[in-house]
Amino acid sequence: MLGLYIAILLALIAIVLFFLAARQRRNAGIPGGRIIYVDTSQWGRVEKALYDPDLRLTGKPDYLVRQADQVIPVEVKSRRAPQVPYDSHVYQLAAYFLLVEHAYATRPAYGIIHYADKSFAVDNTAELGEAVMEIISEMQARDSPSTTGRSHQDSQRCRKCGYRSICDQSLRI
Repeated sequence: MLGLYIAILLALIAIVLFFLAARQRRNAGIPGGRIIYVDTSQWGRVEKALYDPDLRLTGKPDYLVRQADQVIPVEVKSRRAPQVPYDSHVYQLAAYFLLVEHAYATRPAYGIIHYADKSFAVDNTAELGEAVMEIISEMQARDSPSTTGRSHQDSQRCRKCGYRSICDQSLRI
């Protein structure tokens, strides 16, 4: 008889834990599917960044969820939702579309931006892809050490800079 009570107790604990996990997942804005990548210590080990060497692009989406043959990036923001997602957040998600396509050889149909009180699904359209590629190209052109001017007089900052060995504006220290 004691074994029956223990079995019932364990079943009830399992049901409660299942509902708590489902609520936490819903609150984080994560869609149904298997979570395959997490960049938050709340859910487990933090993953290595995604990287595309051809685009020279690196990023760490908060979550990647596998739904059948799709991989859906999810970006979580702590602030309250605006009327429409901020452009910078949409472009961040669009960059994740490119990284997911490179890393998993599948083009996400959409991604999710989850704010504290609302989630937005963002379609991975050709127009969005073109816009983010234009932004990436512009940023990389500006990031070239030959075109970016030094913006400081701080010797410590200069000493630790990753471009110091090739910079023609480094402080001589």
